[in-house]
Amino acid sequence: MIATSFYPPVYYSFMCSPCVRNLYLLCITVLGILAIPVSLIPAFQQPKYRPVRAALFGGMGVSGVVPCMHKLLVFHGEPVAYQTAVHEVIMGLLYGLGAVVYAMRVPERWRPGKFDLAGHSHQIFHVLVVAGAYTHYKAGLLYLQWRDSTGCGFDG
Repeated sequence: MIATSFYPPVYYSFMCSPCVRNLYLLCITVLGILAIPVSLIPAFQQPKYRPVRAALFGGMGVSGVVPCMHKLLVFHGEPVAYQTAVHEVIMGLLYGLGAVVYAMRVPERWRPGKFDLAGHSHQIFHVLVVAGAYTHYKAGLLYLQWRDSTGCGFDG
């Protein structure tokens, strides 16, 4: 989900610069492919690797700063660039917070047994991811409106 969250912002931000667009998409695709074994190899499913998995996926998310900053430099002064960046930052924060909650086992680590059915870290993680996906959706609508109205007419 992290890797595919990059596709719409990168595609629409750099649709008129195919080399840059394709480079960013290639990088996140490769990172996403490299994350697959960590998700599937049973040895990495052990509890001691939970922080490693969270750090890996968090690092993938943080790598989105580069294309976002690039977009802000290229489209300096274009309001939609800032609006979409705000949505992307909120999405990243929500995903990141979900990863931290999941990795740290909050709140069940503080009150073992009290959150077995409801309110445990895995559920909180999913709520935060859905909230992040919603902000991603809102950013996508802004990107579509922007590129439908300008096409490649304004690229910095």
